[in-house]
Amino acid sequence: MPKEYVVIGLIALAGFLGGGVYSTWKTARGLAVVLLVLTVVAVGAAIAWLL
Repeated sequence: MPKEYVVIGLIALAGFLGGGVYSTWKTARGLAVVLLVLTVVAVGAAIAWLL
């Protein structure tokens, strides 16, 4: 599997998680913070995988 596919998948996952942060921020802040941390981890993993 080319590494570009993994990077695209991680960025897509980060976008999905970022949407979850946006939609849950007003109702469930604790869950939104957890999703935000997972979003940052996914973006960091995509950058690390690219390098």
